[in-house]
Amino acid sequence: MQLGHIEPAKLVPSRLNMRHGRKPPDLANILPSVRKRGVIVPLIVRPVADGELDRFEIVAGLRRWHANGVALAEGIDHGPLPVAFLEAGDDADAIEASLIENSARLDPDEVTRWESFVRLVKEGRSLEDIAATFGIAELGVKRILALGNLLPRVRDLYRKSEIDAATVRHLTLASKSQQRAWLALRDDPDAYLPTGHQLKAWLFGGQSIPGRHALFDLDSYAGALIADLFGEDRYFADADQFWAAQEEVIAARRADYLAAGWSDVTVVPAGQHFETWAHEKAPKRKGGRVYIDVCASGEVVFHEGYLTRKEAQRLRGAETGEAASAGFRPARPEVTSTLQTYIDLHRHAAARAALTGHPDVALRLLVAHAITGSYLWNVKAEPQTCRNEAARESVETCKAEAEFDQVRRAVLDLLGFSPEEPTVVGGNGDPYGLVGLFLRLLDLPDRAVMDVIAVVMGETLASGSAAVEAVGSQIGLDMARYWQADDALFALIRDKEVLTRIVAEVAGESVAAANAGETGKTLKGIVRDHLGGANGRRRVESWVPRWMAFPPAAYTVRGGVGTVDAAALLAAARTAGDEPAPAGPGVALALPVPQPETAPQPLAA
Repeated sequence: MQLGHIEPAKLVPSRLNMRHGRKPPDLANILPSVRKRGVIVPLIVRPVADGELDRFEIVAGLRRWHANGVALAEGIDHGPLPVAFLEAGDDADAIEASLIENSARLDPDEVTRWESFVRLVKEGRSLEDIAATFGIAELGVKRILALGNLLPRVRDLYRKSEIDAATVRHLTLASKSQQRAWLALRDDPDAYLPTGHQLKAWLFGGQSIPGRHALFDLDSYAGALIADLFGEDRYFADADQFWAAQEEVIAARRADYLAAGWSDVTVVPAGQHFETWAHEKAPKRKGGRVYIDVCASGEVVFHEGYLTRKEAQRLRGAETGEAASAGFRPARPEVTSTLQTYIDLHRHAAARAALTGHPDVALRLLVAHAITGSYLWNVKAEPQTCRNEAARESVETCKAEAEFDQVRRAVLDLLGFSPEEPTVVGGNGDPYGLVGLFLRLLDLPDRAVMDVIAVVMGETLASGSAAVEAVGSQIGLDMARYWQADDALFALIRDKEVLTRIVAEVAGESVAAANAGETGKTLKGIVRDHLGGANGRRRVESWVPRWMAFPPAAYTVRGGVGTVDAAALLAAARTAGDEPAPAGPGVALALPVPQPETAPQPLAA
C-alpha cells in the first residue's frame, strides 16, 4: 500500500466498511485528540468503484473521518487526511482491512462479524484463510458463521443484546420451525419462554445427550443426530435409542474386563455415583475391581483397580498379621473444630486489644483491607457514570481528573501494582494478597501511606454526597483551580431564569435587566463573551457557578439543587456536633489506651 494525503471532501464511506449503513459511530474516545492534533493514523482507502476521478472510498477509519468532520464543523481544520491506498477492485482485501482495523479498536458484535465473514466466504476466502488473517481458531470462525442458521429476527435480537449467548448457542441447533415457535412464545406475554439450558431441554424433549459421550461409533449409529452449529459437538435426537446402543457397549466392555482377569466389574447405574472417598486404589493382583460409572448425562467413566475402603483395610490387616477386625484408623486431627474456634476467638480478641496500642499498624491494616477487601469488607470505587456524552467527556478530560490520575499511577507503582490498573481499590478479597499488601505497607513511611489513603479515599468518595461537601469545606477547596466553563456546561443549562441570574453575576444587574427578554442562546453568548473577554466585554476571571462552589448556593428560591441540599446536611451535622451528646455508637470517647508490653518499633522509612 502507498501512503499519501487527501482532502476530506474527496472521501466517502465504502459499502464494504463494517460500519457502513449503521448509526453514526461513538467518537467520545477519539474526538478530543482529533480536535487537538488532527488525524494521525492513516485511513485505508481505495478508488471509488464507478471510476470517478479524485474520489476515494473509506475501507477502514470511518470513525476518524467522522471525528474530523465534527472538528471541521467547529472551525478546526488540520488540513488533508493521511491515507493508505488499497488497489481498486479487491473486495476481499477491503473487507479484511475493515475488519482488522475495527477489531483492533472496538470489538464488533458477533452478528456484524458474521455478516463480514459471510461476505469474505462469498469472495472466495477459506475458513483457514479467515482464521489466519484475524488470529482466531477455525472453530471460532465456524461459531461465528453458525449464526447463519438463525432467522434474521433472532440474529437482530442477539445484536441488540436482547438474547444472551447461551440462548443463541442453543437456537443454532433448532430448525427454522422451532425458532419460529420460540419467537411466538417470546411474543406471548403470558407464555413461558425457555432460555439458556431450559431452551436446550425444550428443544430435545427434556434430555439432551452430547455425541461425545457415546462409546460407540457415531458414523455407524442408525439414529438421528443434531449438529451443534456453534461448535463441533452433536446431540442425540432420541435418548432411548442412544441408551440402547450405549448399554450394549457397556456390556461388551464389562465382558472384556472379566476376560482380562479382573476379579469383578461393577456397573454403577445412572442416578448413583462412584464415591472416590469410599474406595482405595488396588492392583489387579490384589483383587482390585473395575467400576463402570454411568452418568445420567450419558457419560461413562471407567475406574480401574479399586476396592472399598473396608476391603482395603482388611487386606492390610491380613498382610501385617494384625487382626482383620482391628481395621484401619485414619490420623485424628489434633484439635476439634470447636477447640479451633475457641483458639481463633481468643487470638482475635487479643490481637484487636493490642492493636489499640499500635495505631500505625492498625492504619496500615485498614488500608490493606480497603484496597484488597475481605469477606467483611466490600469497598467499591465511585463509577463516575453519566448518560450525557459531552458531560462525561468534560469530566474525563478535566484538570482535576488528570491530576488525580497522576497521583493514582504513582500509588499503584508504590504498591507494586500495574500502572494500567483503572483503580487502586477493588480487590477480590484474597487473604494471601491482603497479608502481602499489609506487609508492604508496613515498610512504607507514614507520608507514603497517607498518599495511598488519599487516593483510596478519592476513589471511594461518593459523588454528590455530603462527604464531598464536608471535604471541600474543610480544605477550603477553590473550584476555579480545577475547573473552567465549557460547552458541556452551557449545553446543560436550559432554565432562562437561571441564565438571567448568571448574566447578572458576570455582567451586572443592568445588563441582565436589559436582556431579560432575550433567548437562552443570547444569554449564554453574553456569559461566554465575558468569560473570554470577547466582543469588547469585560473579562471575568475564575468564574464558578454557585452550584459548584464550596460552599454552594442556588440561583432561585425553587430549590432542587443537590449540592445545596448536601451543604444543608453538613450544616445540620455541625450544629448537632456543637451540642453535648450521650455516649453511643459513632461518638468519640476519651478512653485510656492500653500500653503495649513492649514499645512499638518505628517503621522503616
